[in-house]
Amino acid sequence: MEFIENKAIYLQIAERICEKILTRQWQNNDRIPAVREIAVSFEVNPNTANRACDFLQKKGIIYNKRGLGFFVAEDGYNKALMYKREDFYAHQLPAFFNNMSLLNLKCEDLEKYYEEMIKNK
Repeated sequence: MEFIENKAIYLQIAERICEKILTRQWQNNDRIPAVREIAVSFEVNPNTANRACDFLQKKGIIYNKRGLGFFVAEDGYNKALMYKREDFYAHQLPAFFNNMSLLNLKCEDLEKYYEEMIKNK
């Protein structure tokens, strides 16, 4: 995985785990890959993968069963959705609105592009 330079790697891994939950690849109470497996798949140190899991556990998105690993929380989908929305509102949306302003775009101008993207998805 290629990482963004200006964002902590463990947060980027946490976001990818959230994406798996939000796309329903991992359902509530599903076991997620072990920390070592996550570290190998992202080509990072296991401590970094563990930090991502600890972060998500503190957010209530996943939980740990001692000796068994991490699992998606019962309301993991909703909490992942809230976390991703908050992150989007705080970090991506301001830059997006700034670009809209610079380009003199209105929300109505983007509607057809959004609908087309959803249709082709």
